[in-house]
Amino acid sequence: MDEDLVINPDWSERRQNRCAAFRFLFQWELNPTDDMDRDLEYFLNRLGKKESFYSYAIELVSGVLDKVEVLDSIISELVTNWDFSRVAKADLALLRLSLYEIKYRLDIPPVVAIDEALEIGKEFSSENSGKFLNGVLDKARKQISRPARKPAI
Repeated sequence: MDEDLVINPDWSERRQNRCAAFRFLFQWELNPTDDMDRDLEYFLNRLGKKESFYSYAIELVSGVLDKVEVLDSIISELVTNWDFSRVAKADLALLRLSLYEIKYRLDIPPVVAIDEALEIGKEFSSENSGKFLNGVLDKARKQISRPARKPAI
């Protein structure tokens, strides 16, 4: 286990998984990998828990990276008056992760995905990112046609 990578053990298992996915996506944005599966396995092993604990993180990372072009297109449309390249990398990773859950994970209520992004952002992003993330993700939530507070399936 790498002490620098420890995720808050008081968080729920789902939030720990989202946090692990976020941290990997942030790392991937800064240093894309040739072998995502290998590097994700290595990263998760460094967190000190069995890989099976992070099964949701693996699903999230795979899903986000599979849909990254679609997600980035949505983000570009939602960040009005802001150049996409200027979005902080931590915020970008959180936006991709949360938008993936809002758009593709029908078992997750959109408000849960937004709340989780805001909570993780408090730990890993700037103090101003909360308003930015909330504004962008709330716009995304309003554009979908499913209940905001309940799973769609």
